[in-house]
This record gives sequence, structure tokens and C-alpha cells, in this order.
Amino acid sequence: MATATATTLERPPTIADLVEELGGIPADRILLLPSPGTAGDNELLAVEGRDALYELVDHVIVKKGAMAVVESRLAAVLLAILEQFLEIHRSGIVFGPDLDLRMSGGNVRKPDVSLALKGRFPDGRLPMKAIGEFGLDLAVEILSRSNTPAEMHKKRVEYFNSGCQLVWELNPRTRVCRVYSSADDYTELTEEDSLNGGDILPGFELSIKEWFRRAEEV
Repeated sequence: MATATATTLERPPTIADLVEELGGIPADRILLLPSPGTAGDNELLAVEGRDALYELVDHVIVKKGAMAVVESRLAAVLLAILEQFLEIHRSGIVFGPDLDLRMSGGNVRKPDVSLALKGRFPDGRLPMKAIGEFGLDLAVEILSRSNTPAEMHKKRVEYFNSGCQLVWELNPRTRVCRVYSSADDYTELTEEDSLNGGDILPGFELSIKEWFRRAEEV
């Protein structure tokens, strides 16, 4: 896969142009140092561990949309449920929201929850790298208030172009989950429905209502 380096690129003429190129995200999520269009892996890793999670998008350091309390719990609960399933079936590895993962075009993304089947690791070992270079089979995004449709579409395009088979996109405010089989094709599920693992995780099933119940329980 391509590696992002700190090379000066053609820069958008205005902040408004930059915001539009990044999917209409709030301007306060865009870091201006390093200068937009010049950031690479080293610059991304240098900001890791600050006050938020960051991604590398088109040589720009972008802050991920901040999760509210319930959104964070939804991600944590799903991670725990998937981990429990995989402890039994031993078919894949699940990752949390701080995983840096290289996309095929060079960007570095951080899905809120993600899963890679064991076939992604032919030597049976996880790579000891700061930025993963392997493909995903499932990427999950818990939508925050600052996420925009254009931003999420850009992410889905990158996930699927990088070999991902399935994307779950949950809106905590509407309690609707979209199950994407491509960047644009999806099935919409409500609280009355259940997620299933399809061909990726045969036998896996999770009631969306139960997912929220466990996340909101004190």
C-alpha cells in the first residue's frame, strides 16, 4: 500500500475550499500545523496521544469527531461483544478506535471498531507497526454530531477500495444502523432489527435494541 510522506501538495486557495474537500466538516477539526497539504505519517504520529484522535486525510491532519458518552459506550459494548464471539470462533481480530490503518490511497483512518479475519495475517502474527498496512473485513463508525454525509461517504469509499467487505454506520440519535455492502449500497436497520455477520462472521447476531440497552445501562 502507498505510504504518505510530508510532500508539499497543491493547496486549496481558501479555508472554505479545504473544508469542502474534506467533506464539509467543521473547520475546528482541521489542524493548520503542519500546514494543510504537507502532513505525512510522522506528523500524524506526532499528534497521537494529545486531546483527541486524529486521521491523515489528503496530507491534512484531521481531528475525529468527538464522541459523546453514549457513543463511546456503544463502541465499547460492540467491541466487547465481538471479542467474546471471536474468543469462541477464533476467526478474526477486533480493534478499537485508536487503530491507525493505511488506506490504499495513502490516507490513515481510525474506524471506531474494526475487524480483520485471520486470513489477513498469513504468518499468524500481528505486525509490530505504528500504522497497520492490512485490510479490514468490517469497519464500524458511530456517527458523532460533527460527522457529515460527504465525510462519511469519503471514508466508505476508502474502506471498500482498501478491501473492506462490510461497513456498519450507526446513528445514535435516530438509533438507525446502515449496513453497507459498498460505498453507496446499504440496508437500513432500526431498533427492531438485528445485525448479523453475514459471510464474514457466520452465526453472529446482535439486536440493535439490546446493543443500546447495554450501552445505556448504569
